[in-house]
Amino acid sequence: MSAGTSATPRRTTLLATLALLAMTACWGSTFFLAKDLLDRVPTLDFLAVRFAIASLAMLVVAPCAIARLSPEVRRQAVALGALYGAAQILQTAGLAHTPASVSGFITGLYVVLTPLLAALLLRTRIGPMTWAAVVLATAGLGVLTLGGVSIGYGEALSLVAAVVYALHIVGLGAWSRPQDAVGMSILQIIVITVICFVATVPDGIVLPHTPRDWSSVLYMALFSGALAMLGQTWAQAHLSPTRAAIIMSMEPVFAAGFAVALGGEGVTARLLVGGGMVLAAMLVVELVPRRRIEAEVTHIAV
Repeated sequence: MSAGTSATPRRTTLLATLALLAMTACWGSTFFLAKDLLDRVPTLDFLAVRFAIASLAMLVVAPCAIARLSPEVRRQAVALGALYGAAQILQTAGLAHTPASVSGFITGLYVVLTPLLAALLLRTRIGPMTWAAVVLATAGLGVLTLGGVSIGYGEALSLVAAVVYALHIVGLGAWSRPQDAVGMSILQIIVITVICFVATVPDGIVLPHTPRDWSSVLYMALFSGALAMLGQTWAQAHLSPTRAAIIMSMEPVFAAGFAVALGGEGVTARLLVGGGMVLAAMLVVELVPRRRIEAEVTHIAV
C-alpha cells in the first residue's frame, strides 16, 4: 500500500475520532442545562419533546434519506433506535431511585461492557493495550463521580441501561455505513421519539413555559440530539465499538468542565484526577499501533 493510500484511511479515522469527541463534548455541555430545566419539566416529557424537534429538523434537512435506505438497513436502524430509547428510559427511571453521581458511574460502565459484548457478538479481538484503557477509563469514572455505592432498585436499572447503551454502540459498529449515516440517524431519532411519547403520553405532556427553557430544549434537540446522533452514526462506521466507548467516556469530564466554566461549580481534586485518568485512557487507545486499530475495524466490516 502506498503512503498516499494509507494516509486517507488514517485521516478518516482521525476525523471520526474528532467527530465522536465533539459529539461527546456536546452531550457533556447539556448536563447543567438539563439539571436546571428538569426542575420544571418532567424528564420523559423533556425527552419526548427534544427528540420530536430533532426528528422534524432532520426530516426537513434530508426528507428523502430514509427512503434511500435498504429494507435491511431500516430494520437495523429501528432496532438501534429502540435500544437507545429503552436505555434513555431505563437510565431516567434509575436516576429517580439513586444519586445522580452513582447512576452516572454505573451507566458509564458501558465502557467495560462494550468490549465484552463486541468480543461475544462480533468476535472482535481486544488487545491488552485496549483493555488497559478500558480499566483506566472505568477507574477514572469512579474517581470522578463516586462517593459510595449501594446496590438497590435504581442501581439495577442503571446497570441494565449500561448494557443497552453498550449494545447500541456495538450495533452501530456492526451496521453503520458512511453512506447510510443520515438516513439511519433520522430513523433512530424517530423511533426514540415514539418510545418516549409512548412512555409519557398516558400522564399528559408538560411543555416548557419560558423562552429560556425553550432555547435550552432547542439546543439539546438540534445539537446534542440531531447532530450528535448523526456524528455518532457516521463516526462508528469508521471506529471499532471499544474505541468509540472509550472516547465517549469523556462525557462526564466534559460535563464537569462545562459545569465549572458555565455552571459556577468549583474545581476539585476528584475532577482533576478522575478527568485526567479518563483523558489518559483515551490517549492510550489512540496510541495503540495503527495496524491493530485497522484490524479491529476491518474485522467488524467483514
